[in-house]
Amino acid sequence: QVQLVESGGGLVQAGGSLRLSCAASGSIFSVNAMGWYRQAPGKQRELVATITRGGNTNYADSVKGRFSISRDNGKNTVYLQMNGLKPEDTAVYYCNVGAYDGLDYWGQGTQVTVSS
Repeated sequence: QVQLVESGGGLVQAGGSLRLSCAASGSIFSVNAMGWYRQAPGKQRELVATITRGGNTNYADSVKGRFSISRDNGKNTVYLQMNGLKPEDTAVYYCNVGAYDGLDYWGQGTQVTVSS
């Protein structure tokens, strides 16, 4: 059984910062890509950022220059540093982990609310 434990969400004023963490544990094969997605009310889930095991990153245009994704391979943990938050960043943020055996795992989601 695999568990993804997310933390770091909350309420922040526009312009503020938050740091999300997601730790994978359990019977997980070697971890490949890790990433963050988000889903706002009434909208589809969208990619925020991904990072490969080797450290290559990819960001949604809407967060480039404000968000930064990183990972600790030894801890199977991925982080999302969010700076310059905007009200439109309000959403439930989900951690995603892909293993080399092709299996894919999702966290339970953490709420991020940005007030104007």
